[in-house]
Amino acid sequence: MSGASPFANGCDGAVPTGILYTDAEVEPSAAVNPVTPANVVAAWQQDRWSDGGSHGLVTAASFDGGHTWTPALPVVSICAGGTVANGAHFERASDPWLTFAVDGTAYLMSLSFTGGTLAAGSASAMLVTRSSDGGLTWSPATTLIADGSSFFNDKGSITADSVDAHYVYAVWDRLDATTGGGPTYFARTSDSGATWAAARSIYDPGAGNQTLGNILVGLPDGTLLVVFTELDTAGAVTTGALKLIRSVDRGDSWSTPVTVSAEHPAGTRDPQSGAAVRDGSDLPSIAVDKSGVIYLAWQDASVAGGQHDGIALSRSLDGGLSWSAPLRVNGSATVAAFIPSVRVREDGVIGVGYYDFRSGAGGAGQPPTDYWLATSTDGVSWSDMHVKGPFSLQGAPVAEGLFLGDYQALVASGGEFLPLFVATTGKSADPTDVFGAFATAVAAASGTAAAARDTIGSAQPLAAAAGRRPSALPGPRARH
Repeated sequence: MSGASPFANGCDGAVPTGILYTDAEVEPSAAVNPVTPANVVAAWQQDRWSDGGSHGLVTAASFDGGHTWTPALPVVSICAGGTVANGAHFERASDPWLTFAVDGTAYLMSLSFTGGTLAAGSASAMLVTRSSDGGLTWSPATTLIADGSSFFNDKGSITADSVDAHYVYAVWDRLDATTGGGPTYFARTSDSGATWAAARSIYDPGAGNQTLGNILVGLPDGTLLVVFTELDTAGAVTTGALKLIRSVDRGDSWSTPVTVSAEHPAGTRDPQSGAAVRDGSDLPSIAVDKSGVIYLAWQDASVAGGQHDGIALSRSLDGGLSWSAPLRVNGSATVAAFIPSVRVREDGVIGVGYYDFRSGAGGAGQPPTDYWLATSTDGVSWSDMHVKGPFSLQGAPVAEGLFLGDYQALVASGGEFLPLFVATTGKSADPTDVFGAFATAVAAASGTAAAARDTIGSAQPLAAAAGRRPSALPGPRARH
């Protein structure tokens, strides 16, 4: 769908500080309109830089369940239209996140920034723009927060209330150059985005510690959950744990954290080249079914023998207060699996999209990477469906490792899953595209991650560091 990039090289007017991967699309997000489920909106980073962010965000709207798409350019960076956000100029955009309110209004959140993380002269902001026509056009951006070099706003997500269209919530981590910390920040609109309350901290893990990968979801009873990884540093050692906080009053007050699980990511290396892969370590994915059962998926070595990462999944039946022991979702225990995305269909079937390297067992020179969709009817027994591959990660943008995105997208419309994910193309002038496929899952076979035997359409283009633990890096950890 993308073809050539809509942005011209040099459109940001800045002196380059990294390598620009023109025509490289990475890190898709997607959402389905609850009023008209055939209306799906996707967004991704366009023209990725090696040192963070992209020229801008591109969106695409479908009104036939994902078969055809119409692109648009929300103004969240200079390249997309010059001055944005009340007169501010931001050279790059990153971390797209989409949501639909129950009245069919779409919201897009962007991390927009200039300069390096916490570098002199830098600036960062969380911007939100709305669409009332299913993603064909976007409003001028609203600034939720804007900071200079003393802070860096990172890894935002936006979620509309599951009942009341007036309420939409945004969360992110705000890195502090003085304390080295990164509390969870929260902003809310109660008038459908016309105004937003002042952003504020809702959980602070303390100086030198931070949250990462904050995502908010709403339960059927109106309870809000924010899930995140907490990174706690003591001396030279940093530990990670998957935690959440709860609110029963639309975000006015929040509980103390509930710990879901310790995290033990091993990180990922491309078996073909040995190069580090920037994967989904420390970034959870969450979904809630219509009965209120919560599913959390993340990348962890503890479910794969400790030698490499697998896809872990835990569920809660009591609103996030207690959690099942993590189990492995990915179909092959012998190779690394990474970057999970979890979603639940209306009929209760659970889906988890992820990458792995099982095709690399074919021998030297064999492209090792595939994209899979694991499905289950009970959250215990899983069946794998092959979506795309094998393909090589070589040629992907390099941004703290071979980079397809810190996350990928998975939505459900009607009786189908629609995974949206990035794969390399083998073309130096167009290194990556966003792909999608239509998947109709049947009941999972008995046994965890049974052999693939479900049906999936062929993947079609929709848009044309190993072993790391943030403790090994100085200062607070940004993922933009």
